[in-house]
Amino acid sequence: MEPNAPPPKTEEPYISAARVMPEITVKAVLLAIVLSAVLAAANAYLGLFVGLTVSASIPAAVISMGVLTLFRRSNILENNAVQTAASAGESLAAGVIFTLPALILLGVWTEFDYLETTMIAGFGGLLGVLFTIPLRRALIVDDPLLFPEGVATAEVLKVGDGGSSLEDGEGGTGAEGAAEAKRGIRTMALAGIVGGLFKFGEAGLKLWSGSAEVARFAGNTLLYLGSNLSPALVAVGYIVGLNIAVLVFLGGALNWLVAIPILATMESYRSVAEAALLGDGTDVTAVAVAAKLWSTQTRYLGVGAMVVGGLWALIKLRKSLVSGVRSSMAAYRESRDGGRASVPRTERDAPFQWIAAALVFAIVPLYFIYEHFTGAPGVSAVMAVVMLVAGFLFSAVAGYMAGLVGSSNNPISGVTIATILFASLLLLAMLGADDPRGPAAAIFIGATVCCAAAIAGDNMQDLKAGHIVGATPWKQQIMQVVGVLAAAVVIAPVLTLLLKAYGIGPASAANPNSLAAPQATLMASVAKGVFHGGLPWTMAAVGGALAVLIILADVYLEGAGSKFRMPVLAVAVGIYLPFELSVPIFIGGLIAWAVGRAFRNADPEAGKRAERGGLLFS
Repeated sequence: MEPNAPPPKTEEPYISAARVMPEITVKAVLLAIVLSAVLAAANAYLGLFVGLTVSASIPAAVISMGVLTLFRRSNILENNAVQTAASAGESLAAGVIFTLPALILLGVWTEFDYLETTMIAGFGGLLGVLFTIPLRRALIVDDPLLFPEGVATAEVLKVGDGGSSLEDGEGGTGAEGAAEAKRGIRTMALAGIVGGLFKFGEAGLKLWSGSAEVARFAGNTLLYLGSNLSPALVAVGYIVGLNIAVLVFLGGALNWLVAIPILATMESYRSVAEAALLGDGTDVTAVAVAAKLWSTQTRYLGVGAMVVGGLWALIKLRKSLVSGVRSSMAAYRESRDGGRASVPRTERDAPFQWIAAALVFAIVPLYFIYEHFTGAPGVSAVMAVVMLVAGFLFSAVAGYMAGLVGSSNNPISGVTIATILFASLLLLAMLGADDPRGPAAAIFIGATVCCAAAIAGDNMQDLKAGHIVGATPWKQQIMQVVGVLAAAVVIAPVLTLLLKAYGIGPASAANPNSLAAPQATLMASVAKGVFHGGLPWTMAAVGGALAVLIILADVYLEGAGSKFRMPVLAVAVGIYLPFELSVPIFIGGLIAWAVGRAFRNADPEAGKRAERGGLLFS
């Protein structure tokens, strides 16, 4: 199998559908609550500090396996339930810290309101879980995507199980499984040592920088090259494979090697960037000018491409989405008529009546939060409708993108910008440019959608892992809700603690080590820009046009039967991200291609072990 090829549809789960094993247990729920809260707190700090969060599925799975082995009885499905809930904490933290700190920056809040923060996080995350239920069959069963982190998590779970959950005829003897587990654990331990030593040398001993950048003014333009030095990003490229890695790199090259040099030749753009750097007290170097042009201008090429690409993804998914909804309703009717037993355990989603009741349970309180803030029932009703529609659409996009490049590289902030742009334009027409409630109201909508999309991408990864190991989908969906609620109740106190300890936003005399909150700063500037002017609409339009060209190229490749494809959202992610992140992902994809080529004609068993070892190492 090629490194970037999706798994076959006929893949049998690790635990067969005929077997019933404990999944939701008291110890699993308690451990999941603790891990979700801790991971939410850790990623809240990380996201406010550098603007990025890390996927927690694999760390959660490893911690869960370590803790549950202390009990006399535990199994792989129980471990999977724990990591499903625990990883929700990291994802929900991303949804919150990318948006709600913008209310501090806008001066609407002086501290994080506990009730409003908790309700937006909790109900937004709940919507993300609900929206992915009809998507599961569409993206994992009927037309399966790769879901690299879900596959990696499943491999970790199987290695930790060591075959102890298997019966005769289900994959080998316990001794064989134990030997495979030892090999996998040694591989993971070696990889952990390598990654840990590298990070310690960079961040602890300061022996080298985390990235290497070089840029030079060349005549009236500039040339830029850069790469992050993190082995974790190389590992991401290995997992997603060469096709997606090439597209992410292509998007970055279009931005940093084409768009930015072109803008640098235009005095109207370059002079503004240089003046902004001088105003910030930053040296006007080629690297600084390139970064300023990216952050204020060309980044929006990616935003425009993501909006068009997201709409195209929904158009392509329309039949599968309708099929998923119909399947959910059919399963509900079947269970109502006493026929639920005919549906395999591994294909049972949460019942349709649960979904409908939970949607009402989530939407009504959100409407009253909006009404409490705006004081206008009509405006609040419009906000609730926009939130609901955008939440579903972008949850589908987030789930689709998680299947392509993984949840760690999911452009959640990009889809949130698109939501805030649309909501701000609508609110501008309703409230007028002078209404101070406008930008903050758009942030409220964006925060709910961001939480929903973040959870949707994470949930699809977890459901993919569950599909591989043989978990029960509806039980995973319950555990995802448990993880969302556990993270939601602690996120506001964590944010308040960080605000008081460090400050959030630009550094000042009172807060010299303030957390920059780069994503929230961008959200605040977008909402403010719509009401007060200054957004680069031309860049967004050009990005949208570029997306159309990529879509046409992909349609042509599909018609020609080409193995190489061009999913537009993968290119859009590359355009949106800093180029330094695209380079190591591309290198990882090349390594995956080389490994696959080296073992293509080798012994199948040796090739399988090499592929599994590379995946676990990554």
